[in-house]
Amino acid sequence: MNKVLTMLVGAILMVTVTGCSYIFYPRADEFAEKAKGATGVETLVNLTTMLAASAQAARGGKGYDQPLNDLHNQFHALHDAMCGVTKEQAKTPAYAMAVTINKEMGTIFKRLWKYRNDQPQRDDHLDRFVMHVQALRGTLQAIK
Repeated sequence: MNKVLTMLVGAILMVTVTGCSYIFYPRADEFAEKAKGATGVETLVNLTTMLAASAQAARGGKGYDQPLNDLHNQFHALHDAMCGVTKEQAKTPAYAMAVTINKEMGTIFKRLWKYRNDQPQRDDHLDRFVMHVQALRGTLQAIK
């Protein structure tokens, strides 16, 4: 019983410390590497460019197709990269706004996921997602 409990606690600790995105979404790491910039903010801006392109590519699709898969992994990469800014940048009002926009994008993405098989709702949610990506990009530019 103690061994099972120890293994369970160890597994939970490992997932929470390492972040589960790369366990469940292994391509998120690949997209994070592709978007790597000189600073954390540049990486985030690069990811917003990738997200906008993938969202446009996902329009008109159905189900869990490749563009939606890419968007999903890129969104997890963005979420993980949000902590890549400096402490000074994290204290700015612009970063606080970026965090809020990121959370709103999460809500939109959950709705997109729910309606991924239902046109035109999928495209409507993709359009809304792109609007938030553009707002996030503008906010990130203000942090630079």
